[in-house]
Amino acid sequence: QVQLVESGGGLVQPGGSLRLSCAASINIFTLYRMGWYRQAPGEQRELVATILSGGSTNYADSVKGRFAIFRDKAKNTLHLQMNNLKPEDTAVYYCNADQVVRGTEYVYWGQGTQVTVSS
Repeated sequence: QVQLVESGGGLVQPGGSLRLSCAASINIFTLYRMGWYRQAPGEQRELVATILSGGSTNYADSVKGRFAIFRDKAKNTLHLQMNNLKPEDTAVYYCNADQVVRGTEYVYWGQGTQVTVSS
């Protein structure tokens, strides 16, 4: 079982920055894919960014050029750097991991961290 714990959320003004972190219970570089998703009140959960085991990244159009997903090998932690934040970025952000073991996929989620962008 993979445990994921998010941190780094908070209240920030429009145009500000935050860095989210996701600590995992296993070596994150062994995971097939990791990502960040977000869910605003009354909305569906949506993909924000993903990173494959080899390092390839993918971003939602709404965050391209503003957000960056990356892994810290020394800390075994996934991060989401969020710059130029907008009110529409307000949501609960969830860490996700896809693990493949002997051809079987396992999906894990963290409990989320709140990001609020407001003046």
